[in-house]
Amino acid sequence: MDPNTLLAHFSEQQVAAFFLVLARVSPLFILAPLFSSKMVNPRVRGIVAVALAVGLMPVVKRGEIDLDVLPYFGLLVKEVIVGLAFAYALHAMFAALQVAGTLLDTLIGFSFGAIVDPVTGTQSAVIQQMYSLFGVAIFIALNGDALVIAGLGRTYEAVPLLDAPAITSMVQGAQVAFSGIFVSAFMIGAPVIIALIIVDAAFGVVTKVVPQMNIFAVGFPAKMIVGLTLIGATLPFVAGFMGNSVESTVWQAVQTLK
Repeated sequence: MDPNTLLAHFSEQQVAAFFLVLARVSPLFILAPLFSSKMVNPRVRGIVAVALAVGLMPVVKRGEIDLDVLPYFGLLVKEVIVGLAFAYALHAMFAALQVAGTLLDTLIGFSFGAIVDPVTGTQSAVIQQMYSLFGVAIFIALNGDALVIAGLGRTYEAVPLLDAPAITSMVQGAQVAFSGIFVSAFMIGAPVIIALIIVDAAFGVVTKVVPQMNIFAVGFPAKMIVGLTLIGATLPFVAGFMGNSVESTVWQAVQTLK
């Protein structure tokens, strides 16, 4: 079919509304877990973003859109901000896993070697990568992608297409999400962190009693064994934490827009 013939079936208002919806959907593919994964080709992410925008069009209630340049540009900026606020709240949940992994890498000693994380595309150490991939696996197993899409649809109830969001609520939500990263990270890694601190203290005492011992030759393997054993033992609890967090995080992200 000729593109001009196809476009003739759509009004200016429909095309303008589509680009506004696309502006809200696009930040998901920059910040949101799984959707922003660097393992997915950028072209594929772009196609999925357009498909999501098309799918959301029927559920978006809209009035008459002002097609003048400045008002329409303001609506585009507003939609991008709303999408970023929603995606940032979701990103904070996975950032907690990455921070927990970074803390454990530093304490165990794996932070000396870093490789490219396939999820984020950045340099990271072993435990951080493991937690990132584990979080993505749990997210997929819990049907988190469907929850995110459903939450994105709910954002149009909180902030309709032509209405302005509550900036104060959005800022407070961003602050809560940011501060929650470090609290959640410590909760995830607390058992392993406490055990490693005890191991460090024990080796400190042993060094004072037996100063001839090469503490670096003995300490690193011991911390690695203790750390990896406890990480394996606590992974089921991390999965439970993620399971409780995914749905609540999506709905909290929607609530911050009201």
